[in-house]
Amino acid sequence: MSEQQAPVLARVSNRIGHLTLNRPGALNTLDLPTVDLLHQHLQAWESDPQIVAVTLRGAGEKAFCAGGDIRMLYDSHKAGHNLHERFFEQEYALDHYLHRYPKPVLALLDGFVLGGGMGLAQAASLRVITERTRMGMPEVGIGFFPDVGGSYFLPRLPGELGIYLGVTGCQVRAADALYAQLADYCLPSERLAELDTRLDQLNWSSTPEQDLQDLLGGMATERIAGSELKAYRQVIDEYFSLPDVPAIHAALLREQRPELRDWAEQTVSLIDSRSPLAMAVTLELLRRGRYLSLADCFAQELYLDYQWFDKGDLMEGVRALIIDKDKTPIWNPPTLDELAPPRVQSFFSNFRPVSGKPLRTA
Repeated sequence: MSEQQAPVLARVSNRIGHLTLNRPGALNTLDLPTVDLLHQHLQAWESDPQIVAVTLRGAGEKAFCAGGDIRMLYDSHKAGHNLHERFFEQEYALDHYLHRYPKPVLALLDGFVLGGGMGLAQAASLRVITERTRMGMPEVGIGFFPDVGGSYFLPRLPGELGIYLGVTGCQVRAADALYAQLADYCLPSERLAELDTRLDQLNWSSTPEQDLQDLLGGMATERIAGSELKAYRQVIDEYFSLPDVPAIHAALLREQRPELRDWAEQTVSLIDSRSPLAMAVTLELLRRGRYLSLADCFAQELYLDYQWFDKGDLMEGVRALIIDKDKTPIWNPPTLDELAPPRVQSFFSNFRPVSGKPLRTA
């Protein structure tokens, strides 16, 4: 494999370590070699006094990173291997490490930022999107739940926005990403090359993160008009604080206000297409995560991973949407009405926080 064919490209310029996810044909999805290479470079640069900051981006114009390599996970479990478990363990370790990285990490998030891509993005100290960015945690659509630290960062978004995004799995554009605090700046995609030039010319002070913020503050915007999340914020907070997914679904069906009816109908349609089990477990996971440390959130997600391939809907979701492509997953159970609450709670029953602190739920 040539250097340009490597899944991660690394270079250093003006004391910045630049990392590029280099699988553009696969929308820069993450596999084990990619995760390992990212971790190795970051560890090397952490201990290098000549490196003062890191950038993280994806090759091509379509995606920063569209998530994990779902087909690889499916094939691993189907063959009775443990590659899928090792992938989750090492991916979460990388994300956790990034959250605590001692040097500023500037994530340039052009195109799709989904699933595993969000795990990297939300761990970065500075998150820059473009007008092409589509951001989300769409896991419930394939019968999974928001992981990669989603149980930590989603419930800490303003109000119930993170619960809404996690339970519905919907994707948002630039204005909504800024409003929901999933990004810090928006820079027009045609100015990304200019940003690189100015990074190469930056004179570093003793506070590199402030230097980067000053640079971005002069080039990018922190707010864009037209956020749909802002327009529907009051009703999102009202409905997605209800006790469970059936209650949320019922409230949306009752919505009769003319200015909200279309949004409510679209949300109901989205919920009806998702795995009932995945949505219910997601709601419980996020509400528990609101009171857990970052380390405990990753531990709880991993605890669910070990159960989910046998007991959850992921294998069926991947079969229907990626393997056979019939797009008609047979969820178990098929409807919210048939989902017994004890089944949801059983996924969490024996989890113990790694911090040793007692569990607290909403």
